[in-house]
Amino acid sequence: MIVKTKKYKLETGTYIKQGLKNIFKEQWWVMLIALAIASGYFFIPSWWWISMAILAYGLYWLFWVIQFAGVTQMEQNKVMFERLAYEIDSRQVLMKVSSKQGMPIKWDMIKKAQIKNDAVTLIMSKAQFIHLPFRIFNSENEIKFVETILKRKGYIK
Repeated sequence: MIVKTKKYKLETGTYIKQGLKNIFKEQWWVMLIALAIASGYFFIPSWWWISMAILAYGLYWLFWVIQFAGVTQMEQNKVMFERLAYEIDSRQVLMKVSSKQGMPIKWDMIKKAQIKNDAVTLIMSKAQFIHLPFRIFNSENEIKFVETILKRKGYIK
């Protein structure tokens, strides 16, 4: 069975928000580094420790916001933000710009998947993912079929 979705345009705000969520989940340990720097206050009491830890942590997140916002402005990434249709089967995910143009993504390129209450997200790297809201699927059975594929491939439990 092949699941053919409706055309969908990934909004830049959704991309930035989802990307930052992925970074926070993958790199939660950066907060521990900031806390370690701030704990220098207990050895040499000075508010510089705490303020510099907050500044460093804020700059870290600013770096990632700029990265994700920059991706939305680059010419070679404009395809990600066009209206695309998807064909999903047990071999691959096919991103289709038109009926004759498309790009296959093999399942081994996908690191993990997330199913939330409104969308399926297939994560390939920190900045590359496919966000598929449930509204682009034609029926509940197609959503369940995609979930079954993801369970068989070991991306979700």
